[in-house]
Amino acid sequence: MTRGSNDSLELIGAEVARCRACPRLVAWREQVASEKRAAYADWEYWGRGVPAFGDPDASVAVIGLAPAAHGANRTGRMFTGDRSGEWLYRALYRAGFANQPDSVSLDDGLTLSGAIVTSPVKCAPPANKPTPQERDNCKPFLARELALVKPDVFVALGGFAYQALCRHLDVRPRPRFGHGVEVPTGDPAGSGPTIICSYHVSQQNTFTGRLTEAMLDAVFTRARELAGRSHGQVR
Repeated sequence: MTRGSNDSLELIGAEVARCRACPRLVAWREQVASEKRAAYADWEYWGRGVPAFGDPDASVAVIGLAPAAHGANRTGRMFTGDRSGEWLYRALYRAGFANQPDSVSLDDGLTLSGAIVTSPVKCAPPANKPTPQERDNCKPFLARELALVKPDVFVALGGFAYQALCRHLDVRPRPRFGHGVEVPTGDPAGSGPTIICSYHVSQQNTFTGRLTEAMLDAVFTRARELAGRSHGQVR
């Protein structure tokens, strides 16, 4: 992996897209892209690693788990093209981080201001369950992204993202994950970025009511407050 003073999100994204470090993930993402879902038979699936998406100067970083097989693995953009993404980008729009609530394709005009969306694992995993080795293979990509962006606030969507962030930020001991839990990082005074935990925007959570739009809005309202942003600052 290339790194150094000339590192950029564009460079990292290009490396993510062509990475073949995990044979199981490569085989799965390409199988899905070839066989497709009937509803998307006319799509040319992305079928590669999915880069981070959003503002390089973001104050808030949203961390998921991995691309969805028929969502980001199809469209090439994180949380784009599936129900989870519909929930996430509507919430980002309501919080003033997105210029529109819809996210359906790379050319739909969506932009983020003050926020970036990424994941610890860059390829769609079978059953949404990456292995520890696959997570570790992707770790340098996430570390480089976050070193460039330097967000003030992390929104961890689910326990997997939360654990990855705690490892990245060396949070010890790690408080128990729970929706709305806030975890300061850095020195004992909490001088580092803050992690805000949220239940993942998976259909399992949203269909059952475990996560509501009001709950998600509260998380992003709090993220905006901690990052010092005022509502409606989208550029």
